[in-house]
Amino acid sequence: MSALIAEQQTYPLPLQLDVRPLTPVIGAEIHGVDLRKPLAPATVQAIEQTLLQWKVIFFREQDISNEQLLTFGRTFGPLTPAHPIALGLPEHPEIWERKAAEYKENHRSDLSIPTAKPPRDYKGWHIDITFVANPNRYSILRGVEIPPYGGDTLWSNLECAYDGLSPTIKALVDGLQAVHRTSSYDSGEPRPGRKAAGPFAALHPLVRVHPRTGRKSLFVNPGTTSHIVGLRERESQALLDMLADEVTRPEYAVRFRWTPNAIAVWDNQATAHAGPIDYAHFDLPRVVRRITVAGELPQGPDGFRSRPLEDELFGVLG
Repeated sequence: MSALIAEQQTYPLPLQLDVRPLTPVIGAEIHGVDLRKPLAPATVQAIEQTLLQWKVIFFREQDISNEQLLTFGRTFGPLTPAHPIALGLPEHPEIWERKAAEYKENHRSDLSIPTAKPPRDYKGWHIDITFVANPNRYSILRGVEIPPYGGDTLWSNLECAYDGLSPTIKALVDGLQAVHRTSSYDSGEPRPGRKAAGPFAALHPLVRVHPRTGRKSLFVNPGTTSHIVGLRERESQALLDMLADEVTRPEYAVRFRWTPNAIAVWDNQATAHAGPIDYAHFDLPRVVRRITVAGELPQGPDGFRSRPLEDELFGVLG
């Protein structure tokens, strides 16, 4: 049943949107908005406030061009290049295209290269590009070629993950920092105006305060968080394992069944995600295109701001 945005959240809105929540804590579909057309400022404000409330929002049946996708993204702020490591489309360097076959290829190549094992059982959960000091604010993903089944994506509410901790653990993690890094990453091609990509490393607070809402969230990226500063290795590992389990608890998550021309927008400051979660089990084509809105340096409850350790900040094109 449809629920109106004014009935679902505490933020004051200038208008009502047709918002249909998918779980009690994360995820909602927005209906009745045509992203092919220019959006009024009041509509953009209402969409963004809905995003802040539900963490990830979805639009169905949005048959938009690359140019219209970029226009929609820019309503939330400046766009970044496609990725710190990979290049975007030649005609649109802000757009990162991913195909399901690439996940299988990367997985096979990873198995053939002797590397240190990841800090935890990763399973695909991650926050976008936290190996830079200023990860993107929002991510926007459009389904271009979608299989009739398979290829779903999961999102988790990192504010719920923090809220579920005991007061004692909250007091501990509020003042800690962790290193997020990639391995020696190099696409082999220089990025526009920059050297070849990677490796990257950044120092982040373990708990992040949202710059818009002031809410705290666990800032733990199961894919790239290597260790907590100031703890012994076994202490760091044990605490990160526990926090990673909190981040990926099913009661904090929503699972999205993609359809052609569906669009997902998520708050990268308050969510982790995993997808396509079942790529290893299907051989059907799946193509998606992503753009990201530039972010700022995360800040912890104690005022600590993230800083780069290797490489530089993630810039804005143009």
